Amino acid sequence: MGQSLVKNYIHIVFSTKHRQPIILPQYEHELHSYLGGICKNLDCQPIKIGGYTDHIHILCMLSKKIALMKLLEEVKSHSSKWMKTKDELLKNF
Repeated sequence: MGQSLVKNYIHIVFSTKHRQPIILPQYEHELHSYLGGICKNLDCQPIKIGGYTDHIHILCMLSKKIALMKLLEEVKSHSSKWMKTKDELLKNF
């Protein structure tokens, strides 16, 4: 029997807590790059990352080495921590 080839394209959308507009324009590009790095580290090739001040869109290919839930857990937890550090920097500035 021949080898099977599967490509799962995943469109992930998640919002900030209470849809607060906390993704400021000056950090938007850096956040999107950070999210792309998380996806790459999990062997999930990012295709397009974008969003607005209160939500994020990620289009990526899901790796066969990781469960979708694990990808979501990693992306959301790391991005939340990243945003909190940026928020602390703004408060101290």
